[in-house]
Amino acid sequence: MLRIVSRDDRDFYQVNLQNGILFVNNIIDREEICPDTTFCIIPLQVIVDKPVQMYRVDIEIEDINDNSPAFSTTVYKLVISEWKAAGSRFPIEGAVDADIGTNTVKNYELSINDYFVLDFQKYMNEIRTLELVLKKPLDREEKSILNLTLTSYDGGKPRLSGTTQLIITVEDVNDNSPTFDQPFYQCNVPEDAPVGTLVVRLNATDLDQGRNEEIMYAFSKLSSTKIMHIFSLNSQSGEIKLKETLDFETTKRYELQVDAFDNGDQPMVGHCKVLVTVIDVNDNPPEITLTSLSIPISEDSPQGTTIAIISVYDKDSGLNGKVNCKISKNMPFRINPAFMGDFSLTVDAPLDREFKSKYEITIIATDEGSPPMLVSKTLELDISDINDNSPYFLKSSDTLVIKENNPPGLHIYTVSAFDPDVGQNSFISYSIFDSKVDGIPISSYLSINPENGKLFALVSFDHEQVTYFQCHIKATDAGLPPLSSSLILNIFIEDINDNAPSFFLYESSVHSALTIKTSKSAEPGHLITKVKAVDLDSGYNAWTFYKLKDLGGSGRSPFTIAHQTGEITLKRPFSDSDSDEYRLHVVAQDHGEPFMTAETQIVVSVVESGEELKFDNQETKVTGEEFSDENIYLVVAICVISTIFLITLIVFTVLRWQKYRDEVNELKENYKICSNTGGSWMYSQHTQYRISSNSLRPKSDLIVFTPN
Repeated sequence: MLRIVSRDDRDFYQVNLQNGILFVNNIIDREEICPDTTFCIIPLQVIVDKPVQMYRVDIEIEDINDNSPAFSTTVYKLVISEWKAAGSRFPIEGAVDADIGTNTVKNYELSINDYFVLDFQKYMNEIRTLELVLKKPLDREEKSILNLTLTSYDGGKPRLSGTTQLIITVEDVNDNSPTFDQPFYQCNVPEDAPVGTLVVRLNATDLDQGRNEEIMYAFSKLSSTKIMHIFSLNSQSGEIKLKETLDFETTKRYELQVDAFDNGDQPMVGHCKVLVTVIDVNDNPPEITLTSLSIPISEDSPQGTTIAIISVYDKDSGLNGKVNCKISKNMPFRINPAFMGDFSLTVDAPLDREFKSKYEITIIATDEGSPPMLVSKTLELDISDINDNSPYFLKSSDTLVIKENNPPGLHIYTVSAFDPDVGQNSFISYSIFDSKVDGIPISSYLSINPENGKLFALVSFDHEQVTYFQCHIKATDAGLPPLSSSLILNIFIEDINDNAPSFFLYESSVHSALTIKTSKSAEPGHLITKVKAVDLDSGYNAWTFYKLKDLGGSGRSPFTIAHQTGEITLKRPFSDSDSDEYRLHVVAQDHGEPFMTAETQIVVSVVESGEELKFDNQETKVTGEEFSDENIYLVVAICVISTIFLITLIVFTVLRWQKYRDEVNELKENYKICSNTGGSWMYSQHTQYRISSNSLRPKSDLIVFTPN
C-alpha cells in the first residue's frame, strides 16, 4: 500500500510498485513550479500503511537552457541631447531569461557604431544594470537618428539569444539634465504597511535656471504595470507611497526606475533606481494537512504505535514560518516530530475501549512569530474492541426453589450474564456443566437455551426423591479466544402435601384390624396401646396429629388419644353397662394445605384379669422368639465386619510404621511427619415403629453408622 503525497497535489511523479523505480509522470517546467527561485525543491511523502511508515524524498529540479533571453519590447526609442558629453550614461532595460544560473542572461552585444558602447555591472554573477555609454558627443546636424541592434546572450550550451532595436533620436535641448542626490535608493517596508504609507522621498536637482530647473518625477517607461499598480509617485514632491497592500509571500522585493524631467523646451531626464525590500510579518497561520490516518485503533495497540501522519506548513519565513505541534492534554496519545514540517501521532498509554470508546483530539499548530498564530484541527479516533473481558454474572451464586410435581418443560429460571465488550465479543451463549445428581446426569433434569439463558425442568421433581442439588451454569462469549464465567445455582425442591400419613402397626396385618385386650379393672390413664403414623412429606406437611373418630356421636367412649404422641389411654373406669368390645377408628391428619388423612381401626376387647395375663405370656414368648431369631444374625454380622475392620487397621498401621522407619533411616537428620486423619460419618437410622401395651416391652431401634 505504498503511495506518494505531494504538497500541492500535482502528480509529477509515480512509483513503479513492482521494482520501486520513481519515474516522471507529467512534464515538469521548473519556471512554472519555482518562479524567481534559485533552488527548486519538490518535497514528496512516501507512505506505507499497515503499519504506517513515512519517508521523505526531496527532488531538486535542475534547470536546462530551454528559454531564450527576451526584451520587453522589440523597439526602444531614446531621445538624447546633442549636448551630452562623452561618458554620459543612458540606462536601458535588459533582457529577461526565465532560466537560472548559467542559463540566464550572461552577456550583451551592441551593433558596431561610432557613438555608443555598452556597459553593464554584474552582482552575484548576474547583470544588474545595463547602460549605453556615449563615446563622443553627438551632432544632430551630422546624424539625427541612430538605429542600433542590442543582442543578449545566455550562458547555456548551446547559448540562446534575443535582440531588440534601439532607435536613438538626437535633439538639440537643454544641456543639463536633472540629477538625483543618489543614483540608487534602498528602503524596507513591512508587508502589513497600510495603503498610503510613505516608502521613500526622492530628490533631484537641475543646474539650469528658470523653467529648465523645474523638475517633475515619473516612473520610467521601463517600469512594469505591476509596479504602477502597487506604488504611486507624486510628480511634484517625488514621494513614493503604497497604493496596494504588500505580500511578502508573493514578492519579496521591487525594483522601481524613476525619471526626473526638467521643464525646458527640450526636457532633459535624470534617472535613478529604487529597491524596495518587503519585510515579512507573521500574517499567515500554519496549515495542517492529514496525510495518513489509521482508524479504528485496536485497544491492545502497544505504546508507540503510529496512528496518523500530519504535515504542517506556514507560508511565512524565518521564525514566523517555524511551526510547533501539540495535542490536547490528558490524552493517551502524543505527537512527535518526524521530518521538517511533518509530525506523527502515536499511542502513549494503554487503551481500554470499555473505559472510553472514542477520543476527540485537537491538534494545535503554533508558529514562533510575534505574536504567534495558531490553527487547530480536531480528529475523532474510534477504539476497536478486543475480547479482553469475560462475561460476568451479577452474583456468583443464586438459590432457586421449585415446587415438586412441576410439569415437565416448565421454565424455572432465566440466567443473565453481561459482557462489556461489543460485537462478536459480547455475544454470550449459556451451557450447563456436566455433573450428576444421585448418579443421574444433570442433563436429564435440566436444559438451558444457549441464546437467552432460559432454564427448563425436563422432569417432574419429587421432593421425596431429590430435595437439593447444584447446577453450574457456564456463560461463554464468542470472542477469539472465547472467555467464560460460571454461576452456581442451588436448587431446592419444595415439598407440597402430596403424601397422606401412613400407619405402621406391628401386630396388624394389611387387611385386618388390630385387636388389643385390656383388663376390665384398669384404672383411668391406663395405656391401652400406641399408634404411629408416618408422612413422607417434610416440614409442616409431615407434622401429624391423631384423633378418634366418634361414629356414634354420643361421646361416651371410655378411651381418649393423645394428639401428638398417638397414645390411647383409658379416660374413665369400665362399668357394667360398657360393652365388652370397642372398635376405635383412629385418624392421622397432617398439617398440609389442603390436609390429608389416614385411618386405621383398632379393636379393644375388655377381658377379666386372668385372661389378660394369659394373653400377655403368649405374646411375650413370641416376642422373645422373634428377638432371638432376628438378632443373632445381626450380632454375627457386626462381629465379622468389626473383625475385618480391625485387621485392616492393624495392617495399615504396620505398613505406615515401616515406611516411617525407612524414611528416618534415610534422612537421619530432619524429618517431618504429616499426619492427617479425616473422616466423616453419616448417621443413618431406620426407625421401627411398634405398638405396645402395658404388658409388653417396646423393642429397641437399631442404629448403624457407615463411613462416608
